[in-house]
Amino acid sequence: MITLTANDAKRNFGELLLNAQREPVKISKNSKDVVVVMSIKDYEEIEAMKADYIIRCFESAKEDAAKGNVVDGETFLNAL
Repeated sequence: MITLTANDAKRNFGELLLNAQREPVKISKNSKDVVVVMSIKDYEEIEAMKADYIIRCFESAKEDAAKGNVVDGETFLNAL
């Protein structure tokens, strides 16, 4: 992954956009990583994967509840 400073990203914004279409670009400010710029295609794929994961988690939870595989909140917290 390419890393740019915020100043370099600002100075070379067109190049940043071209690079981000090929791979995510990390931008740092004051020696700290602050953002990643990526193509809209990559962003949409990540969002779709997150949505699919959440749906699978809810489906699994519903199956557990239907089978009676549940734990009340107090028991759960005490087990921690």
